[in-house]
Amino acid sequence: MIELLGLILASFAITSLLLVPFIDLLFYLRSKRLASARVAVNKNSDTPIHDALMKKDFTTPEGGGLLIIPVVIVLALITFKVMHLPIAPEIYVIFFTLIAFGSLGLVDDLRHIYTNTVGKFHGLSPKVILLFQVVFALSISLILFFEVGLNNIFIPVFGNVVLGWWYIPLAVFIIVAFSNAYNISDGLDGLSTGLLTICLFAFLALSSSVLNQDLAIFSGIWIGALIAYLYFNVYPARVYLGDAGALGFGATLAVMGLMTGKVIGLGVIGGVYIVIALSSLIQMFSKKFLKRKAFPVAPLHMYLKYIGWEEPKIVMRFWLAGAILAIFGLWLALLSK
Repeated sequence: MIELLGLILASFAITSLLLVPFIDLLFYLRSKRLASARVAVNKNSDTPIHDALMKKDFTTPEGGGLLIIPVVIVLALITFKVMHLPIAPEIYVIFFTLIAFGSLGLVDDLRHIYTNTVGKFHGLSPKVILLFQVVFALSISLILFFEVGLNNIFIPVFGNVVLGWWYIPLAVFIIVAFSNAYNISDGLDGLSTGLLTICLFAFLALSSSVLNQDLAIFSGIWIGALIAYLYFNVYPARVYLGDAGALGFGATLAVMGLMTGKVIGLGVIGGVYIVIALSSLIQMFSKKFLKRKAFPVAPLHMYLKYIGWEEPKIVMRFWLAGAILAIFGLWLALLSK
């Protein structure tokens, strides 16, 4: 435990030192483009959520994930080398997940850094992103099934359930779902990263309890980096995570849950992400099949902001909900220990 706490502190310190010049660089690159652009940020659009986000997108640079992902991977590799520990196949799968899903958001992040995208969508289309997500998730699921040997999940009351080949489509669904759920939740200052930090503390405790040292080390390094980033991301944010971080972080959280075999625990620990994603899905299905909106604005956190809740209030209450769900999910996961 002493080593894990030290890793968190070291990761925090190193990431903090790198973040300051990196954020300054993002501001510099963004301001060069915006200086030559004239955008009517006060003009209302036909979509309420665009009005709620327009000013934030215009003034705050994106791309924090472009630093966090390589920093976490490099620090993890250095840690395993210094501690003379062999790198388990599971860690390479996590690295691949971060890089593969992070690459999907890279195009959008670069466009946000170098161009003006207020009120518009630029980059890969949602269908193309979903296609690549499924391909990457399928690749990861096959590796987990054939190379790592995972084919079971633990369900409270029922115990350990061997799924066989059904493990693969279930893993694909979980990875894609969490990747998109995290991306949807990344809309308010500090919301998604704060929730992820809470989830990772639960996974740190879980991996330590089942003596999964590799996963515990990675969790500790990731937590330290996220705390450093969160300092600059809480309200009012100086930098946003971007799509590379959002897509990569959500998928990696799902893979960590699959590796522990505690899928139900993962669903509870990351329950706030699921609720946010469900509110967005309800809106989509309502518009498509009922030809009307279920909510004036979706997802849930943007609806709360739309009806007048202050942003810090929304974030803090979601964090509290995430904390109690993390404790409950950890309790459920440890029932099988």
